[in-house]
Amino acid sequence: MKSILNRLYNHERLTKEEAKQVLIDIANDKFNEAHLTSFMTVFMMRPITANELSGFRNALKELAIKVDFSDFNTIDIVGTGGDGKDTFNISTLTSFIVAGTGQKVAKHGNYSVSSQSGSSDMLASFGYHFTNDEAVLKKQLDKANICFLHAPKFHPAMKAVGPTRKALKLKTFFNILGPLVNPSSPKNHMLGTFNLEVARLYNYILQEEKGINYGIVHAIDGYDEISLTNSFKLFTRNDELLITPEDLGLNRVKQSSILGGNSVTEAATIFKTIISGKGTEEQNNVVLTNAAFALKIVDETKSFEFAYEEVKESLFGGKAHQCLQTLINNS
Repeated sequence: MKSILNRLYNHERLTKEEAKQVLIDIANDKFNEAHLTSFMTVFMMRPITANELSGFRNALKELAIKVDFSDFNTIDIVGTGGDGKDTFNISTLTSFIVAGTGQKVAKHGNYSVSSQSGSSDMLASFGYHFTNDEAVLKKQLDKANICFLHAPKFHPAMKAVGPTRKALKLKTFFNILGPLVNPSSPKNHMLGTFNLEVARLYNYILQEEKGINYGIVHAIDGYDEISLTNSFKLFTRNDELLITPEDLGLNRVKQSSILGGNSVTEAATIFKTIISGKGTEEQNNVVLTNAAFALKIVDETKSFEFAYEEVKESLFGGKAHQCLQTLINNS
């Protein structure tokens, strides 16, 4: 690691192969916490390159405990986190609303590092038991239309750096990696990024993969999801669009309307309120818009208006809430 760090301090870049090997060595606990902290800090001080991100991703995917969901046409809905906006759990709520429409969701997530409550914190607070047992996860997909893949159960490298990330409480390149390394390799991806540069990196990397559908969203005021606080960018295999809330027939919302509370307990209360169909208009519009775009990623022929009606029925018809209950009961 010392030679790698010296090169990085001299503003050199890693090749794809070097980046892959470093992450494999991290997973094998070859470095101490000081080395890990220094290594992660480099990528907080300058942008990660496409080769470095691809190499790190290849290492994590190679080392991952994989699960085969090829019998299901799944989607993952996940953001990088690290946007510093302290919203409620938009991507997790969106996942359950999408599951309530009948679409299968293989949600990849982790504990929060830089916000109050990540997807793993939320589900754990509801009594969900993390597992990497493929049979259990397939049963959840079958019965609840959704399963949850807790990253440390599948990625030894993420587990190895968990304490260091938690101590730093800052976004690192692992935030960027997480959405790209779902161990089930879903056929559809809705990914959110905290800045436009990362969105373009994702688009570059995912363009190289055949046979998948994807949409990458970034709100231009810094959210890693569609926040409706401002316009957002949407990257797909064929388009790069700038979309305003008004384009969708929706009002803009204030940042204060989508905050997530100051603790996991407060975040859980907000989550339960929204998934029970009792959220505010602003909260509902945000999760429904994200869910509608997720359905459009799976089927690009579907209009936003039609998808929006589908997800409204899921939320207000109690289907999303039922998916949550069924998932917890089968964990």
